[in-house]
Amino acid sequence: MLLSPAHAQQTPPPAEQAATQTQPHADAPEIRLPPNYRPDYSVIEADLLSSTYIPLDSWMYPAMERLYGLGYLDTAFLGLRPWTRLSALHMLEKAGPAIASDQGTASDEAEEIYLALVHELAPDAVAYGGHGEVDTVYSRFLGITNTPLRDSWNLGQTIINDYGRPYQAGINNSSGASARAEYGRYSLYVRGEYQRAASASGYSSPLAAYLSFIDSIPYASNPVQDTIPLGPISSVNNIRLLEATASMHLIGHEVSIGKTDHWWGPAKGGAFAWSNNADNIYSFQIDRVEPLRVPLLSRVTGPFRYDFLVGSLQGHSDPNHPWVHSEKISFKPTSNLEFGFERTVIWGGRGHEPVNLHTFLRSFFSFSNTNYATKFSNRDPGARFTQFDFSYRLPKLRNWATLYTDSFSHDDVSPVSAPRRAAIRPGIYFSHLPGMPKLDLRVEGASTDPVTSRSFKGEFIDYEAVHQQGVTNKGLIFGDAIGREDKGGQAWVGYHLSPREHIEVSYRRVKAAKDFIQARPFGVHGGTTQDEFKGEIVKRWSDDLEIKGAVQYEQWKAPVYLPGTNSDVAVWGQLTWYPKIARQF
Repeated sequence: MLLSPAHAQQTPPPAEQAATQTQPHADAPEIRLPPNYRPDYSVIEADLLSSTYIPLDSWMYPAMERLYGLGYLDTAFLGLRPWTRLSALHMLEKAGPAIASDQGTASDEAEEIYLALVHELAPDAVAYGGHGEVDTVYSRFLGITNTPLRDSWNLGQTIINDYGRPYQAGINNSSGASARAEYGRYSLYVRGEYQRAASASGYSSPLAAYLSFIDSIPYASNPVQDTIPLGPISSVNNIRLLEATASMHLIGHEVSIGKTDHWWGPAKGGAFAWSNNADNIYSFQIDRVEPLRVPLLSRVTGPFRYDFLVGSLQGHSDPNHPWVHSEKISFKPTSNLEFGFERTVIWGGRGHEPVNLHTFLRSFFSFSNTNYATKFSNRDPGARFTQFDFSYRLPKLRNWATLYTDSFSHDDVSPVSAPRRAAIRPGIYFSHLPGMPKLDLRVEGASTDPVTSRSFKGEFIDYEAVHQQGVTNKGLIFGDAIGREDKGGQAWVGYHLSPREHIEVSYRRVKAAKDFIQARPFGVHGGTTQDEFKGEIVKRWSDDLEIKGAVQYEQWKAPVYLPGTNSDVAVWGQLTWYPKIARQF
């Protein structure tokens, strides 16, 4: 709830006063809360004011997830992100009393994180009437040596979960700014970028024709496909909206239209349903941003949240311009357990069936099997995919370890009903280690090659006979970047200098099945392999200036593309200014 002037004048309890005076890491920027901000822990109802979403690449998500892993932030739904600024503040306000009352190393670390997050979000609670603010101004340079991969649908992707930004060997740049405005029930968020990428030779015509063949797309009539980077590839110099959302708050919901981030899963390396691996789509969305309790039902399921979106996909060749709708609902029966179910349907498209209310309702309510005659007719209910995920803070270790899994299936009611036919990404997160309160560890596995015989030649998970480019937007998978018929894993070790600063090293491996990329026309062994080693550091010099640097070394094998073992080095450097230029109106 937004705090009224009366609430703002209340004197906090002694433990809370101590928390507001505690300073984080000695080298970190000084953190001070607004002088008239006082959290009101007694009020848990959703407010009636709109609030913009926190971008998925914000430092606040790993900070809040770490706070959850330390045993706090019980009302967070990890499987439904992004969160609005006010919903995140509500989570923090409800976690405040436990953080203030606990003693020990873990609670000291939690207090630092809590203070940094409330410092960032509290101005939203004491800003009355309408206000607008410039959030960020930034510039990122990305240099890549040798040839990278940018084809998650077939051979692999070197830079993942990066909003589908263009990149090639050479110097690439993304420079942009973001701003937001709220007025009562209404809010607006805009983030735009100038993007530059070098030119590249791309795939040869024979390779493009072969990949088009295994993707079941006629090459003669569709030589240019966003999922296959046929060369030569021209340099990129354009301006693009990453996010642009107009919202209205309605009884705990944000009803919005535009481009909005989505990450529907608890994992860090990928999310099968939706992630920020590809460019965001333009969509209409109804998002329950505040947990809902239903009498009697919530005694069993606990509070729950849900989200619905519908919009158009780009970069599909045949049929062109299909649409997609997705629905997800997540439950929290206990403070330590969350689970959710999701369904995505891609339907319509030029030359296949029209996109209208009739075809939408048919796809929305169709759950039975469909024969091929119906699939290729104008009565097609669409390509249907389902997802299930859960996260669980382990008994006796709830402030140490969180176990989670994301799973995904095609042509099944749910991955739960047919686990042997489902893709899976299990993982475990340790918020800190014994004697090392600032060090965290995360390990994830991933597979889109289930044991079923249907998983063959890349034509099962993510794929559909009619909509052959499946779960892609503008050529990249909008879900988990691991790709089709692949197995792999990822691990991260991070040291937190402060809640907004860290040093992290990671390793990622992806290996495609040989029956998927067979490469028989070229007389070589099939399959692909990627191994990536990455180091990253984020440092703040003041409250409003951040620098991020990263180095990634990759080795990859894709004999169908280039012979032998290939390697590339990617170097990032990003400077971000948080100007906090605000105006009341």
